Amino acid sequence: MKLSWLDIRNLDEARDAIVQEALHQRIDGIVAADPAALEGLPPTVTKVLFPRGKALPEDFGEATVVIVDPDFHKITPAELALKHPGLEFGRFVEIIDAKTLEDACQSARTEQWSLLLFRDPTKIPLEIVIAASASSRGSLITVAADVEEAEIIFGVLEHGSDGVMMAPRKVGDATALKTVVNAETPDLTLTELEVVSTEHVGMGERACVDTCTYFRKDEGILVGSHSKGMILCVSETHPLPYMPTRPFRVNAGAIHSYTLSKDGRTNYLSELKAGSKIVAADVEGRTRLVTVGRVKIETRPLISVNAVSADGREVNLILQDDWHVRVLGPGGTVLNSTELKPGDKVLGFLPTEDRHVGYPLDEFCLET
Repeated sequence: MKLSWLDIRNLDEARDAIVQEALHQRIDGIVAADPAALEGLPPTVTKVLFPRGKALPEDFGEATVVIVDPDFHKITPAELALKHPGLEFGRFVEIIDAKTLEDACQSARTEQWSLLLFRDPTKIPLEIVIAASASSRGSLITVAADVEEAEIIFGVLEHGSDGVMMAPRKVGDATALKTVVNAETPDLTLTELEVVSTEHVGMGERACVDTCTYFRKDEGILVGSHSKGMILCVSETHPLPYMPTRPFRVNAGAIHSYTLSKDGRTNYLSELKAGSKIVAADVEGRTRLVTVGRVKIETRPLISVNAVSADGREVNLILQDDWHVRVLGPGGTVLNSTELKPGDKVLGFLPTEDRHVGYPLDEFCLET
C-alpha cells in the first residue's frame, strides 16, 4: 500500500478544513513544522514533524515521526533515535546534483524514513534511488508538486516511491491524492459459465482495444452485452496463423459492449480512447489497470455467444465472427469463438449492481 502525506506547513485559513478532509479520507500522514499543529490529531494518522530551516524543538509533542534536515540540524537521525527511543526519525535530502543524489541513495539504504525533493523534472534520479534501496527496509517519501506528479511517482520503475508528500492548495486536494493512492484495482471472483448457444447475427461494428501494455497469456479484459454479466476475452498473445501476435490487443466485441474501467465504473467499448484506463484480469481474478493506446472500430461479421452460470444468470457477448477471436476458459484454456458449442465452459464475471452512466447503482433495471 502506498503512503500519502499531506504537508500543511504553509497553510493558513483553510488549514482546519483541509486537515478534516484529510482525516476523513484516511490520509496516512500530516506534516507540520510546529508540534502544536499536530496536537489533537487522532492516532490513526502519522504525525510528522518537519521543521525545515528551523531549529528542532526541545519537545516533539505528539509527533510520531521527525524528519531531520542535515543542512540545518546538526544531529543525525541515529543520534536522535538513541535519545528518543519511542519515536521514528528520518532524513530530508534535496537532490540537485550527483553528490546529493548519492546522499539520497545512502539515506534510502540506511534510514527508516527518507524524504526526497527532486528539483529537476526528470524522474531518472528517483529511478536510481529506488534501485539503490531495493533491499532496504526503510521507506521513501517523495515530494510531489500535485496529484498528477504523485501518480507518476508511484509508477517509477514499476515499483514507485513508497509514498508521496504533497502540499494541498485547496479543499479537495486530499481527496484527489487519496484517489491516486487507492488506484489499485481489487481482485475479482470469476465464475465458470456454460455456453448454451451461439448465433451468427450479421454485420456490425466491433472494437479492437489496443493498450500500452503487454498482456500475459492468461489475461484479457472482461466484456459483455449486459452490465451484470461479462466474459473474459483474451488478448492476441497466443500464436495465430497468417498474422503476427499482438500481445497488446484484445479483439473485444461489438461497440455496445461493456468493459470494466477505473474507479469501479464500466465503459462502452465505443467510449474508449487513447488514455482511457481499463481493467485487465487474468484467469485467477487478479486485476490491474492498463492504459488504452488506441481503439480500432471496423465493420465485421458478428457472432452472439449466450452462456449461463450455475445459478441461472444469463450472459451474452457479441464478438467478431472469426476463428482468431478468442475467449478464456477454466485454467487458461484458449477457446476460438467460432468453435464454441453448447456445454463448453468459459470464464466470466457477474457484477451484482446495475449501472447508470457507468457507475454501479442499486436500482431496478432489466436488460435483455
